[in-house]
Amino acid sequence: MPHIDYFFSTISPFTYLAGTRLEYIANRAGATIAYKPVDIMALFARTGGTPPGERHENRKAYRMQELKRAAAKTGLKMNFQPAHFPTNAAPSSYALIAAQAEGGGNLGDLAHGLLRAVWAEEKDIAQDEVIKACLEAAGFDPGIADRGLLAGAETYGRNLDEAVERGAFGAPFYITDDDERFWGHDRLNDLADHLGV
Repeated sequence: MPHIDYFFSTISPFTYLAGTRLEYIANRAGATIAYKPVDIMALFARTGGTPPGERHENRKAYRMQELKRAAAKTGLKMNFQPAHFPTNAAPSSYALIAAQAEGGGNLGDLAHGLLRAVWAEEKDIAQDEVIKACLEAAGFDPGIADRGLLAGAETYGRNLDEAVERGAFGAPFYITDDDERFWGHDRLNDLADHLGV
């Protein structure tokens, strides 16, 4: 059975624009997914990247054009300057890690729900009530947000180390079990081709 390790950030606009296409591809391929949220700013720092706010104005302008083009292609509602970006992605990441460990809901829906909260709903996913609402909407016990925080923090740190060790440098980043790497929402078709679907 194919497997995909999915490195992403719960505040990444390009991860939001991937929608639930990864889950669709994995379902068609009979593949499993391991959700591995990472601290994207730390990942940039460790792999030679620059946080968006510190980039040259040329890069900022191009990024905005790319976001607008991608949103138009996907049809996803998107606020290009959300009220709560950047925010602390750690609490939502811990909750997602805990939800993956505990089970009982749909992880793809949870990941996309958190991203949608940032990029389309003007919500702060560092806030407990927002995280709990996303958990509940994805079929999880909202109390997960209060459990396993230490384990979530430890896993979050390990995810970052693993991402660096395995060649990831941005989000979303998909790595298959045969070590094929795909960076960006716009590489999902390539991932699908690799998986033969």
